[in-house]
Amino acid sequence: MRILVTGRKGQVARSLSEMADPGVDIVFAGRPEFDLEAPDTVMSAIRSARPDVVVSTAAYTAVDQAEDEPERAFAVNAAGAGAVAAAATEVGAAIIHLSTDYVFSGDKLGDYGETDGTAPQSVYGRSKLAGEHAVAVANPRHVILRTAWVYSPFGRNFVKTMLGLASKHDSIRVVADQWGNPTSSADITDGILRIAHALSAQEETSRHGIFHLAGQGSTNWSGLARQVFAVSRACGGPFAEVEDIGTQDFPTRARRPANSRLSCVRLEQVFGWRPPDWQGSCRKVVERLVGAAG
Repeated sequence: MRILVTGRKGQVARSLSEMADPGVDIVFAGRPEFDLEAPDTVMSAIRSARPDVVVSTAAYTAVDQAEDEPERAFAVNAAGAGAVAAAATEVGAAIIHLSTDYVFSGDKLGDYGETDGTAPQSVYGRSKLAGEHAVAVANPRHVILRTAWVYSPFGRNFVKTMLGLASKHDSIRVVADQWGNPTSSADITDGILRIAHALSAQEETSRHGIFHLAGQGSTNWSGLARQVFAVSRACGGPFAEVEDIGTQDFPTRARRPANSRLSCVRLEQVFGWRPPDWQGSCRKVVERLVGAAG
């Protein structure tokens, strides 16, 4: 099986580059030869690779900046995603496309399922929802994976930010009234590879559509910070006290959902795989980061 991954530098793309899977040939397409804002490069890269499955990870992810650049956010996350899906269709490939918990309003009390109504509160969320629609229209062999609160040893993310702050401060103020599922990019990668094998093996339409893939269990941002510091402290790394604050005490350009907890029941029912608990996955990442720093 040959997989083409769009993007090279993102957290999931870099996790895929580390994941060994016998019988899977993974190639990556990134700028400048592959650019979601230049549709001709998208078609050319996918035609050249001739993949069995395209994993669409490249995206505009600057949530707050998107409020000032809506045209660019939609060009990348909606039109660009649709172009990738259409090119995959042309070469006979299925597509696995990454989306976000930010497609939801955050008003629900419990976990969000795939059939719950969407109502994104930010430009970023709206652009990703438009991308879901574009992918579904352009390629009937699609799996759209909504994930949340992604962290990894790579790039910029909350876990790395907390460790960096703890090396400079004894106490850190962290939002405590936004709830979700912290998700390791390694777990997303594991799920992607399992789904890719299933898609290449058979054409059952029940395996197509929207699925949620997120760490099992939920917490708020301050709870995630406390977990990071507990693991780091045990490993001899930096740690800090956490002071709970409200969203109003940490204003951002884009509005975040107060609750974006995702149910992964459908993923388990269809693909027979359940993402791990978020605490264990977080521990692995923090131990790696602290060990690398030491």
